[in-house]
Amino acid sequence: MIRSAFIALILATVTLQAADLKIGVIDMSKVFQEFHKTKTAADKYKANYEKAAQEMTERQNTYKNLAAEAQKLQKVAQDPIITPEQRSKYGAELGEKVKEIRALEMEMQEFADRRQQQLKQEDMQIRKGLYEEILVVVRARSKEDLFDIVFDKTGVSLSTVPIILHVRPEAATDLTDQLIVELNKDAPPPGAEPKKEDAAAPAPKTEESKK
Repeated sequence: MIRSAFIALILATVTLQAADLKIGVIDMSKVFQEFHKTKTAADKYKANYEKAAQEMTERQNTYKNLAAEAQKLQKVAQDPIITPEQRSKYGAELGEKVKEIRALEMEMQEFADRRQQQLKQEDMQIRKGLYEEILVVVRARSKEDLFDIVFDKTGVSLSTVPIILHVRPEAATDLTDQLIVELNKDAPPPGAEPKKEDAAAPAPKTEESKK
């Protein structure tokens, strides 16, 4: 009997403490997507991606040209009307062309792997910088409005299950729209060039970028 009364007292105390907490929730996914710097960073990333794709296309075109030249040399070398000396000459040229093609194949694979890793690192660095900037505003707003706890309602656990399964509207304040307005208050007008400080952090230098 005494034990039951003690447990009831603890539960009541916890309930009262929870009722006194000021709780906020944020849709961080929406905030990130609607932050004006996210679009600026996405445009920069797209430009870098397209540049890498163009560089690969140039290599592919070179490869096609070399392959066409090798086919011509092979055809000439197999022509029955040419002399043995000519056959030997064209055969040697074909061998050198094949070596050039193999070297380019290796260079193309290394280039693709290197650029893919660079773009991946750049994307991670950009996202990290944007989230850190958003978190500065989140913490400032939380302190200013005296929130005890602020949750990201789009967060998921290691098992990919949402951490917050249900929030009664009256139990928490949704700060999402307020934060979006605050983060975008200094956004440049549509069509205007973004400020230099708005640009995403530069991609980490790699051996390719140093060349």
